[in-house]
Amino acid sequence: MVIFKKMNPLVSVIIPTYNREKYIKRAIDSVLLQSFQNFEIIIIDDGSIDNTKDIIANYLKDSRFKYIYQNNQGVSVALDNGIKKSKGKYVSLLHSDDYWCNVEKLKKQVDFLEKHQDFFLVGGGIVRIKENKTIINKTLYPSDDQKIREFMLFSCLFASSTVVFVKKAYLLSGGFDEKLKVCEDWDLWLRLGTIGKFYNFNEYFAYYQESDKSLSNSFYKKSLKNNIEIVKKYRNNYPFFKKALLLRFFYYLYSFIPFNHKLLPIFSKFKRIIFGKPVYIKK
Repeated sequence: MVIFKKMNPLVSVIIPTYNREKYIKRAIDSVLLQSFQNFEIIIIDDGSIDNTKDIIANYLKDSRFKYIYQNNQGVSVALDNGIKKSKGKYVSLLHSDDYWCNVEKLKKQVDFLEKHQDFFLVGGGIVRIKENKTIINKTLYPSDDQKIREFMLFSCLFASSTVVFVKKAYLLSGGFDEKLKVCEDWDLWLRLGTIGKFYNFNEYFAYYQESDKSLSNSFYKKSLKNNIEIVKKYRNNYPFFKKALLLRFFYYLYSFIPFNHKLLPIFSKFKRIIFGKPVYIKK
């Protein structure tokens, strides 16, 4: 009797979620529309108390799906748990309020990584939208590894919902820092860059939905404070440390100015004079 061994999927798509009953179906369906189909989908529910679980249940007859429920521990723990359960050679992330906009996304990224074994992280552009799907702006990031490295301490140049990375590299790097509540993705990308190369596709891969949390002033200040610590952490791994640290302090101090939105034109002009034009393209 011939026994066929079940092949592992090439890609593990990890979707962390928490109370996203309004958006989880949209995210999942955008994965299922991909032209590349050799994947598994692992959904990590970080303690949802709405109908998220019921919506996910409709997909679980498909053997490619895994659903894991955990007590609320934050996105870093959720992502790490999902990746540890994964079987793919590559890992792709998708936050449950975002969704992919390019059906060739996974195919292009997997083809690139298969051909370029020294690259460990690939991403693409994003389209920022409001809850009503109104477009806020579009962002393309630099493609070239060297150019990305020059600016990685200034800004996170990989949007989480666009990335695919090599799982072995993730494990080698130590995974997500579970102590970080914000900017955990940027911290991981910086670590991956110490052992492998970067690449961004010059096309849009995902819709990124702005949330009330990400727009809140308290969240913004917490994020900026975290940014300063992350920049310090990688001071010996990337160029322009002093300039990047100065920019982060500049942002942090600016966040404490009352009605600072009125000073935005002056702030932007000053920033451009001191730090130059932005490395990424916004439309």
